[in-house]
Amino acid sequence: MAGITDLPYRQMIRMFSSNSLLTTEMISSEMLMQNRKDGNIILENKENEFPLAYQLSGHKPKMMADAAKKLLKLERKPSVIDINMGCPVRKVVCGGDGSALMRTPELASDIVKALKDVLQEIPLSVKFRLGYTAAEMNFLEFARLMQDSGADAMTIHCRTRSQMYSGNADWSKIAGIKKEITVPVFANGDITSPQSAKECLETTGVDGVAIGRGTLGAPDLIHRTEHFLATGEIPEEAGISTKIKWAKQHLDAEVKLRGEKNAVPFMRKFYPYYIKGIQNAAASRGKLMSATDYSVIVEELNKILDAAQVL
Repeated sequence: MAGITDLPYRQMIRMFSSNSLLTTEMISSEMLMQNRKDGNIILENKENEFPLAYQLSGHKPKMMADAAKKLLKLERKPSVIDINMGCPVRKVVCGGDGSALMRTPELASDIVKALKDVLQEIPLSVKFRLGYTAAEMNFLEFARLMQDSGADAMTIHCRTRSQMYSGNADWSKIAGIKKEITVPVFANGDITSPQSAKECLETTGVDGVAIGRGTLGAPDLIHRTEHFLATGEIPEEAGISTKIKWAKQHLDAEVKLRGEKNAVPFMRKFYPYYIKGIQNAAASRGKLMSATDYSVIVEELNKILDAAQVL
């Protein structure tokens, strides 16, 4: 999730889940090779985050391979390198990256082969969608090609590119894919609770699930899902007081990473999820989204916290 799964966000997840595979934000291979400052922020990590996958995007095989080589020189090498062939965002697709590669499968194959030549013992995974449109639903052929090209695992988001994130993820489409694909396959899309994770696994028969947007405002979701799948017990969801404390912790971590000037606007995308379900949510959301000063945000979060504790 570009602009979401940065260092502070992954640290929030790691407070609860110590063994799950985390993934960085999508890193443009071109941005990485240009050594831009925003690319360096994406590369920030801590030892407790591992196992950690680095997610690369791009459409030039040699540049992708060179970017992978650069990642291998990091102090802490990636546990996995994941090629993003599923991002549906217009500016990504128009550049030939993300979901656009599902329309150029031979090029996608060349990218996988180029990375396999340099990764050695580091596993390579590929993330893609059901297809570009409903009329171009080529995920099975694409999966076979990715496996034949050298991919060690794959994740399928169960929507087409044209759907973006609208409608429902159709898990049933990939049911039985394990009869065709021998490498590990993970399902993605609309996994927002421990119960939906189990339903997805039962529907698809894949090896695991990849949870993304469901963790927004719920950094403990992966842990709760792991617990449910292991024991059958459904852990209680966190209350408003806990979520507000998480929001403050998240804000402070972003300030430490980016500085107050950049962290304050960066955090606006997260507040609606942390305060979902509170009384007068619209008014509080408006204040949080318009605030330009750290102290104003903390004051508003404390007001919400005080009100929640009274209730």
